[in-house]
Amino acid sequence: MTTPQIVWLRRDLRMKDQPALYAAAQAGPVVPVYVLDDEAPKHHKYGGASRWWLHHSLESLGRDLGKHNSKIILRRGDAVEQLAQISEELGGAPVHANRHYEPWWRNAQSALAKEVDLQLYDGNYLLPVGAVATGSGTPYKIYTPFSKTTLEHMPPRDALPAPETISLPDKWPESDDLEDWGLLPTRPDWSAGMRDFWQIGEDAAHERLAEWEDDVADYSEARNMPSQDGSSRLSPHLHFGEITPVQIWHALKGRRGKGWYVYGKELIWRDYAQNVISQFPDYPVKPYRDGYGPDLWRDPDSEDAKADIKAWQIGRTGYPIVDAGMRQLWATGWMHNRVRMIAASFLIKHLLIDWTHGERWFWDTLVDADYGSNGANWQWVAGTGVDSNMFVRIMAPLSQSEKFDAAGYIREWVPELADLPDAEIHDPGPMFRPDNYPEKIIGHREARERALSAYQRVKSQVAQP
Repeated sequence: MTTPQIVWLRRDLRMKDQPALYAAAQAGPVVPVYVLDDEAPKHHKYGGASRWWLHHSLESLGRDLGKHNSKIILRRGDAVEQLAQISEELGGAPVHANRHYEPWWRNAQSALAKEVDLQLYDGNYLLPVGAVATGSGTPYKIYTPFSKTTLEHMPPRDALPAPETISLPDKWPESDDLEDWGLLPTRPDWSAGMRDFWQIGEDAAHERLAEWEDDVADYSEARNMPSQDGSSRLSPHLHFGEITPVQIWHALKGRRGKGWYVYGKELIWRDYAQNVISQFPDYPVKPYRDGYGPDLWRDPDSEDAKADIKAWQIGRTGYPIVDAGMRQLWATGWMHNRVRMIAASFLIKHLLIDWTHGERWFWDTLVDADYGSNGANWQWVAGTGVDSNMFVRIMAPLSQSEKFDAAGYIREWVPELADLPDAEIHDPGPMFRPDNYPEKIIGHREARERALSAYQRVKSQVAQP
């Protein structure tokens, strides 16, 4: 009898271009396993929106495996313990897995390799972490040279087909019932907007790519226009591994023009974020640069700061573009690319709230919440990162809204302003601001001066001997 082959599923919930699944199917009967491990990630266990997506993605992959009479074994608990137990039950079955770079998964991979025959593959990024390095062989810290060197390695490897056949084990290990995991919200069920906004699973990911493929030519401009929404909206499919950047690259690589070039650089940024967390595992929770400690920020536990954070979270800041973005986030689990930067900058610099509070809110509410990308993006906006914008460059949300023609976007997500003309909707004056829409919680000039003053104060303190 051929020994069963375990496939450890994490953020690689697909059949095509799945190196671990492909290799296991060549070696023997396949036992796909997903372990819901909420302890290893600690403060970064899946948030509510990600758990909602995970439930439906596992359902979708389960249906695809069912076409081969296969299924996913579901376990909850310590991933290393559960996989080692299943391996023992199956007579010392090897475990095939795609590499993941979050610190808890790197630790788990090291621990599991001491317990079982663990075979790791590269499958979730354009290139393996470590493949792009400086001339001296050290990892890049700055995005621009990282991106330039990555482009020299393109196109990426060929995408793998789905296994033609999947052999079944003689006996299946015991499995949890997905419904018993309670991943879906019930009291209350806040996911109606997400259900309307998203289709989930591998087939849905490729359908979305096919729908958007002709729009990539306009991406460099359209990605900044919230009312037009030229984003690919592939980010949650990429995050959960329903599609790979390799597949996207090969689908679009024949395109010419700035749109594809800019979108390709976004795929490379995703690789870059993994490169960063492989060097600095706590990057999403700790500033890279000195001088951005508690003295810079307002006390988040003060009554005024708590009220401002809440207003930002629920989209009641009095800044229409910020409020539209935060309401879109709550309703759909996603926010437009340009608006993410505006909303993040507003929390950090207008409200002077430590960026880690925003990172945690996005982690809970985004369906594409990614440990590396989320941390890299927040540190870039805050000016605290290894490669980031400067803190003193403060985005003006009102002029950004007008510049990028967000009127239609605001009308969709802030309906109390829907009847306002374009000339007023970005910054409603006293005669136009409805009674049910709040005043600005802080003026732009006042916020800017406060942020710059706080920055200069802490910088002078750091400079003192």
